Formats: sequence, structure tokens, C-alpha cells
Amino acid sequence: MTKSEAKKRIEKLKRLINHHRYLYHVLDRQEISDAALDSLKKELFDLEQKYPELITLDSPTQRIGGKPLEKFKKIRHFRPMFSFNDAFSEKDMEDWQERISKLLTEKEKKEIDFFCELKIDGLAIELIYEKGILKTGSTRGDGILGEDIAQNLKTIEAIPLRLKDRDSPRTVPEEIIVRGEVFISKKEFEKLNKERQKKKLVLYANPRNIAAGSIRQLDPKITAKRRLDSFAYDLVTDFRQKTHEEKHQILKSIGFKINPHNKYCKNLTEVFRFHKFWQEKRTELPYEIDGIVVIVNSNKNFEKLGVVGKAPRGAIAFKFAPNQATTKVEDIKVQIGRTGALTPVAHLKPVLVGGVTISRATLHNEDEIKKLGVKIGDTVIVGRAGDVIPDIIKVLPELRTGREKKFQMPKKCPICGTRTIKPKGEAIIRCTNPKCFAQQKKYFYHFISKGTFNIVGLGPKIVDRLIEKGLVTDPADLFRLEEGDLIPLERFAEKSAENLIEAIQSQKKITLPRFIYALGIRNIGEETAVDLAKYFGSLVKLKKATIEKLENIMDVGPVVAKSIFDWFHQKKNLQFLEKLEKVGIKIEKIKTKTKRPKLKGLTFVLTGGLESMDREEAKEKIREFGGEISESVSQKTNYVVFGREPGSKYQKAKELGIKTIGEKEFLKMLKQFTLL
Repeated sequence: MTKSEAKKRIEKLKRLINHHRYLYHVLDRQEISDAALDSLKKELFDLEQKYPELITLDSPTQRIGGKPLEKFKKIRHFRPMFSFNDAFSEKDMEDWQERISKLLTEKEKKEIDFFCELKIDGLAIELIYEKGILKTGSTRGDGILGEDIAQNLKTIEAIPLRLKDRDSPRTVPEEIIVRGEVFISKKEFEKLNKERQKKKLVLYANPRNIAAGSIRQLDPKITAKRRLDSFAYDLVTDFRQKTHEEKHQILKSIGFKINPHNKYCKNLTEVFRFHKFWQEKRTELPYEIDGIVVIVNSNKNFEKLGVVGKAPRGAIAFKFAPNQATTKVEDIKVQIGRTGALTPVAHLKPVLVGGVTISRATLHNEDEIKKLGVKIGDTVIVGRAGDVIPDIIKVLPELRTGREKKFQMPKKCPICGTRTIKPKGEAIIRCTNPKCFAQQKKYFYHFISKGTFNIVGLGPKIVDRLIEKGLVTDPADLFRLEEGDLIPLERFAEKSAENLIEAIQSQKKITLPRFIYALGIRNIGEETAVDLAKYFGSLVKLKKATIEKLENIMDVGPVVAKSIFDWFHQKKNLQFLEKLEKVGIKIEKIKTKTKRPKLKGLTFVLTGGLESMDREEAKEKIREFGGEISESVSQKTNYVVFGREPGSKYQKAKELGIKTIGEKEFLKMLKQFTLL
């Protein structure tokens, strides 16, 4: 082959190889196999070795070449490369729009729209092409001066060495300036770390650090081994483009790889939808993103808005909720696990971490507390990774005020009072009472049951998990839970967590009889709780009641009176009542519908399922009007109210000749007494 023939062949090979590079990296399409493309590259390489004078800067063989540099030279950017201000919430975004709107005319305000890009966790670069061929490539640097890393950028297949001819009739400028992002995929990141692990080297912290470190290697051969990728996102050169969206279309047409997920959004509502979608789906992407970039789509308006500090007013980084945040340790409580293990749990000032609000973080054990040096009142960094309860990562002792308190693990179990032990060779302190955890669970089950706080959706299995994970130590803690505390639990999605928190918060108001019954005082059933509420009228008076006064109540004998008196004179119980008040529990006064109770002296028994209300509601309606409730049918029973599928109580009422009334007749009775 003559030199002239070789030159023609080389040009054809370059065009063909560049065509397939464009298909693969820009259009995500492949017409020939990797092996076939490698074969074309090998032929080109061999020809250039034979005729080295035919090697040009835009040749695909020049992606990896040249001697290692001694240092990078500085390059001044044609226009400053700005960074973006951050927004972390929809409110932040609304405030941003309000700020920029003040700088626009009424017409411009109405026409404002946006272009959204995925914010890749990589390194910003600038590329300059002269007559379609890559001349220089640089880092952002300080925004004014960057470092010339052209040799390293040439190793990245996604970056064209020669621009593609455009089909558009527009005049193509001789110099074209493009900006983009260099990054490494999750797959390549993991691959590099596995290699380092085999060599017993320190692992890389994150993909961005690798991308930045790789692009700044003085030897481009090292950069080439890292298999970096790139997206173009901005066209500095004037092609008479009117919108940012149009910039992307032009970039793609001249050979650049554009992120296919970037999207036009006509208003903030669509921006929020786009942000939420990718916050939930980002794990499915082959690369890391930490938010979206929202840009005013009109180039004219963007330029008009100008720059404040080092950031353009017309663009903002709408970040995803961080996986770490700082907050305060308000308290440290000990949770007793199923096996008796004592686990310290930090009660935090609620903070947004990983998209959800959390208020608890595990401290694992006594050794972990010593290692962290955490105190009550400390400012800490808390993190959440995967489906686990948040951890305290670091204490910030520089922010201490001197009022912080040292925490000591209890010598006795906080639930049952049994002395704790630390088995030899274990880090865990344990309660040796095998019944302790079961008693605690049973109390929780009673507290949330239908006859007490009636928290719908909070069943025994969820309670068990909350106790085991250290999220609650007593029922008052239920009312302090946040959505983010529940999401890490198995089978809890964002919506189910939201629903349960709403259900718990909706039950903060409770009648006095239900509240007394919920306290789980020994020997106090539903009816005795009602009698106590009626007699004393308030919790304050009940707390102050003497044993003699308690015995004045019908059916309250010496044993029951002492049980009530003792309960209200135990320090831990009084602290529990204070805690319930602090979390917002409100005790409603007993309702009195009329001066002369119409059902006074009448006893009702309920059986079967009611359609219009549950059984507890029906009982309360009867009590409101002076009636009594019994759980069994006897000659003292006046009415048996039956619903669907009534049980044996209905049959016994028939045998004893007790009057039975259906739900319709019962509702008619209540309506007659103006109870509804």
C-alpha cells in the first residue's frame, strides 16, 4: 500500500471508528461487535505505525498516547466556570423562584420554564475545539483558571476528538467551547476497589474522588485504565440557541454524549415530580447522582439574571436529602431486647437524613458510647445507610457548652428492676429476668388496644419490632416517632410509615375512663376505670385520692383501692404520666349530654359486629348517657344489643327473656336521647 493509499484508508478508518463511537456513546446503539471495532482500531494503529507522519490529533489511536507530563499547565477559561447554590426542599426551590422572579418583567415571569439535569457526582471539565478538532481540555479549577488535562481527556471514549458534521444550515463557528462532567461508573468503581483490596491497599472513598484523581494523573495511561465516562451539559459558543434545552440538542448533533434522562419542565410542579422520581430511582442508575440541576430554560432570561458571588442566579442544585446530618442528642435511653440485652438508644432532635426525618439512633453498647465519647446534649453527625437504624458517626466536642451530661449504663434493668450483668467476653449488658421483655410487650399491647388508645394499624408485630430496635422504651415514645424511624424496619415503605405516624398522632386525645384503663393498673378493668372517672372527674383528683376515698366507690374494695393508691405513688409511674403530657396527650372531660341521664340504672351487653360504629364507640355512647356496660348476660341485664354474627350472649339473653335489640333499634334509641 502506497502512502497515498494509506492516507485515504486512514481517513476512512477514522470516520468509521468515530461513527461507531458516536452510535455507542451518544445514541446508545451498537451496529458492530466490540471485537469488530477493536479490529478496525488495530488496522488504523498498524497503518499509523508504518506512516507516523499521517498521525493526527483527532485519531482514535491518540486517546492513549504521549509521555507522562511533569506538571499541568494553567488555562484561562473563556467565561468563568461557576458552581451552583444548593436547595434541599421544595420550600427552598419556591423561595429561589420568588427571588429570581423579582428581577424579571411580568411577561418574563409568566413564561418562566426550566430544564432539569441529573447532577452527577463527578468532575466538571471544559473542552475547546478548533475547526472541529479537540485542542484543549481543562478542569474547572478556581472557576477562572483550570489545568490543561487534554491528554487524559482524550482517553475517554465518550469525548469526541473530532466533532461530527451537523446537518443544520446554521454556520458552525471555528472555535467551539463545550462543558461537561467526567465520572466513573459504579461498576468500575467497585472493580477498582476489589483490585486494591487484593493488593491490601486503602480503598477509595467514593466514585467522585476516583474520577478527580484519575483525570489529574500525569501519566494518561493510568487514566485510560480507569475507564472514565463523560456527559456534555453546556454549550458556551453561540449557535444562536435560544434555550438551554436547545443547547443539548446541538451538542448531541455534533457528537457529544448527552444524559438521556435530562428533561424539560414547564413549572416547579414538574421539577418536583422529576426530583422525587430520581430520588427514588437513583440506585438503578449505573453512576452516582446527588440531586438535579434546575436551570432557567430561556438563555435570554438566564443571562439577564446574572451572577451572585460564584453562582448564576438562573440555576440551582436541588440536592437529594443528605445521608448524613448534624443534630443534638436530647437523651439516651436504654432498650431491653428479646434476649434481655440492654441497648442504649440516642433520642435526637428530629433531623432530615436520607429523605426522612429521624429522631432515634442506636449506640449499640457501652463500649460504643465510650469509643464515641458521646454525652447527653452533644452535637453529633448522624448517618443512615441502607435499611438500618441510623448511627451516630461522630461527636463534635468543639460545640460543647459545658452543660452536657455523661451517660452511665444502668446497674438495674429499667423495666423490671432486676440487677444487670455483663457476661465474660461479651460487650452486651443483660437483664437476667426472663419475663421482663414479655411483660413490657404485654403492657404495650394493652396501651394501644381498642378499649384504650385504639391506634389502628399498630399491631403486636410492629410493637415487637419497635421495642427490639430500640425505638420505644415505653408507650409515650410512640407519640415521638417520626416517619424516618419506621422506614428502616422490615416491610415498611414510605407510605406505610406515613400512615402509621398519622394514625398514632390522631389518637392523642382520649377520654378519662380510657386513659385510666390504658395505664394498666393492677385490678382495674374497663368498668372500674369508668367508675373512677365518674367519681373523681379528673386525673389530678384521682392521683391525690386516699385509700379511704377510693374505697367509697362501689365495687372498689381494700385490695383494688391499695393497687390504685400504690400505682400513683410510684416515682416511675408519675414520670410516665409527665412524659405522656409532654408528648401532647390530652384527656377529654367526660361528656354530659343532659342533666338527667336517660339510661341511668340500665345495663347493656353488646354482642356481634356493628356496622355504623365499633363496639368501643357504642359503649362510650351508653356511658355518656348514664348507662352501665356488662361483659356477661345475667338477670341484671336490661338490654342485649346485637350486630352481625352474634355469639352465645344473644342465645343466653333469649333463654333468660332479656330484651334484645338490633343495631337499627339501638341507633334509634341513641338518637331519641340526642346522643348522636
